[in-house]
Amino acid sequence: MKVGLIRCLQTEDMCPATTCLKVMKEKKFTFAEVEEDIEVVGVNTCGGCPGKKAVTRAAEMVKRGADTIAIASCITKGSPIGFPCPHADQMKQAIVRKVGDTIKIIDYTH
Repeated sequence: MKVGLIRCLQTEDMCPATTCLKVMKEKKFTFAEVEEDIEVVGVNTCGGCPGKKAVTRAAEMVKRGADTIAIASCITKGSPIGFPCPHADQMKQAIVRKVGDTIKIIDYTH
């Protein structure tokens, strides 16, 4: 699995994506059922509200080899500040439209 990680720009200052990267490496939480090796192709932010840049950034990671786009828990669950992104669903739908349905989308990391 080759993963491109999209994270929240608003939480970037308080979270260096350490937990997201750790759960991928250790195959925990949403990655627990992954049998193949996990390679991180890229890490980027959504670009800030309302997350429009996430679409082109996800597409660029796909061009660079990602077969999976993981939307970090800071977006979908609001970790670590407890405030989920109000644009998360719309962002995910736009990513799917751009990259196609052959690319796996993971809704959260931990």
